[in-house]
Amino acid sequence: MHGIAVALLTEDRERLSELQRRLEATRLAQVVFGNVGFPAGPTDSILRQIQDLRAEVVLIDITAENPQPAIRAIELIQANTLQLAIFANGTMQQPATIVASMRAGAGEYLDESAGSEALLEALTRFSSNRTRTRGGAGKGRIFTFLSAKGGAGATTAAVNTAVALQQAHGGVVLVDFALVGHAQLHLNLRPNFGVPDAVENLHRLDASLLEGLMTTSKNGLHLLAGPQQPYHSIPTPAELARLFDLLVNHYRYVIVDASSRLDSTTRLLSDLSNAVLMVAQTDVVSLWSAGRIHSFLEEGASRDRIRIVLNRYKKIPGFTDQDIEHSTNCKVLWKIPNAFQAVSPAIDHGTPVVLQENQEVSRSFRALAATLAEASSISDGGLDLLYAQEKADIQKRSSGRLVITPARASH
Repeated sequence: MHGIAVALLTEDRERLSELQRRLEATRLAQVVFGNVGFPAGPTDSILRQIQDLRAEVVLIDITAENPQPAIRAIELIQANTLQLAIFANGTMQQPATIVASMRAGAGEYLDESAGSEALLEALTRFSSNRTRTRGGAGKGRIFTFLSAKGGAGATTAAVNTAVALQQAHGGVVLVDFALVGHAQLHLNLRPNFGVPDAVENLHRLDASLLEGLMTTSKNGLHLLAGPQQPYHSIPTPAELARLFDLLVNHYRYVIVDASSRLDSTTRLLSDLSNAVLMVAQTDVVSLWSAGRIHSFLEEGASRDRIRIVLNRYKKIPGFTDQDIEHSTNCKVLWKIPNAFQAVSPAIDHGTPVVLQENQEVSRSFRALAATLAEASSISDGGLDLLYAQEKADIQKRSSGRLVITPARASH
């Protein structure tokens, strides 16, 4: 995988070499074009070369002494190219220049003295946004499952939803980002490779190598397994962005099991996702934890994409969805009925319960998968799960028992 294609434009040859070194140090960028001087008009050969080389980001270097040529170049590139991100690089001591560059079309303004770290953060944001945008344009959708507390059932929900999506649509990969991977046990698989191998080989990871790292279940679901023992190395934002950029280009649905993991990786996974499904139960500890986790995650870019999935659900008289949403600050998307007698043996035997046709819990997992698929198809940008839920009216409560609305029985 070659990283993000970047074009460099500056008026200083020494600056060109310096910026190229800074970009290469991020290990996320590939400089495909560098030029001393800016385009002079819409037909300038510089613009043509940038497009011919398929640059994704153009980095414009702005000098403090004379910023106007760079500002005009930003305007020109913005007006005459499509789907190009523009980063401005200059001093932070001139507010007027910063405002002018942003008005001209720059999506990022980077401090020239900040080193490679600022470039890495900007490129990571670009890659994350591109991943989600591609998902909206027909590329893979990312759904991350995580537990409000240990044992809430995030792995069970992730595995069964992934199997249901694979049965209905195909092209599904389950990525196990738990600190110790359990998804393989739920599927009765014995993987030889997994997430740690993918991260360690990102510098040469392509579609063929990615395929070789997968373990395939009987129904065709691909598993990128979690570590077989506690794995202390934390992927960098750049590494995660590169990995998921490849995944969404090769799979229709990417299901992530984050389990009970709560760290910077979880936050970035949430930022990369079209939706974050936090699995909780209707007990005080679980709902209290869900509220704290929601606060932790919404500090990133995943605001408004977090939804509650209530597992082992039983109707509690006098305790409504509104009560749950008030206590967690998070909308309830789905309720998985309590079916311990069916789910527990299914986990022990490595046969997901969703494969059992006559179980109410199986129908619920299939309906959840169908809702995610439908929400993916009706949303052009970020996944609006709440709208899909209200639009479909899939689940209703009747006499304290969860049922599937007959009109949606096809789910």
